[in-house]
Amino acid sequence: MTRRHNVFISYHHKNDEGYKIEFERLFHSAYDILETKAVSDGDINPDNSTDYTRQLIRDNFIKDATVTVVLIGSETWQRKHVDWEISSSLRDTKLNSRTGLIGIILPTYPRADQSKYNGHTIPPRLYDNIQRKFATIHNWSNNPYDVQGWIHDAFLRRKAIIPDNSRAMFVNNRSGNQWQ
Repeated sequence: MTRRHNVFISYHHKNDEGYKIEFERLFHSAYDILETKAVSDGDINPDNSTDYTRQLIRDNFIKDATVTVVLIGSETWQRKHVDWEISSSLRDTKLNSRTGLIGIILPTYPRADQSKYNGHTIPPRLYDNIQRKFATIHNWSNNPYDVQGWIHDAFLRRKAIIPDNSRAMFVNNRSGNQWQ
């Protein structure tokens, strides 16, 4: 396979670690279609300031990525770190260029119809960029050709479409059934 990309994985650590591990096992180890990076528990001191944490995420984890993949489970939209990672991925700075962006809906995401999702139960910043056509959203797949195509298309869009990063960043994790 060709068209290999550096991918940053954003996900809800407590709920979806197993899918992050499976994503890496399949698409990095088994099929060798991408390099992955993600923030793991313990990588960043929770006592750091919010601004410093955001800077570490961008400068130490996302900086070499060309595409950010958001793994979307039942509570992913609520996580402040997921919001910060998406926001950092959308910024095009002197030191770090913008990444492409896709969402992958996990089998744990609650829905009756697998062809639909509730836009208010995915990360809001991802939703904004799906609306703008900068990002796309897909169902979980084990097919390396599908996943590689999604990632490569996101890589191409990252310079062709201006993303929407105007939403205020989360200050805290959120709760509830959906965002407003």
